Amino acid sequence: MVQLAKREDQIMQIVWRTGNVFIRDIIAELPEPKPHYNSVATIVKILVKKGFLDSEKLGNTHQYTAAVLFEDYRADHLGEMNIKKKFFGGSFSSMVAHFAKAESLSKEEIKELVSVINKNKES
Repeated sequence: MVQLAKREDQIMQIVWRTGNVFIRDIIAELPEPKPHYNSVATIVKILVKKGFLDSEKLGNTHQYTAAVLFEDYRADHLGEMNIKKKFFGGSFSSMVAHFAKAESLSKEEIKELVSVINKNKES
């Protein structure tokens, strides 16, 4: 799977979060300064060509939906980067400890993380 450019990723994050969108919906979600409609339309067309978006013509406009699931994109790119191996010597516990400290996890978040780990051990 290809890596997305910064603006492409920004647009895909909006589509993954909101579902079916029109170009005006994407523009509304982008930070200031808002890009021109034609600029966003061009990037959306590129994402359709790359296979990340599906397009459906509705009247004189198009509605776009994600053709690639966020989970698939994330898994593919996290695997490519192999963060655990590259930065933590292959140690999952070191990686989790780093992010737990860096993020100052709440007690609820720690409980949730422990629960996920325990479920994974059982399966």
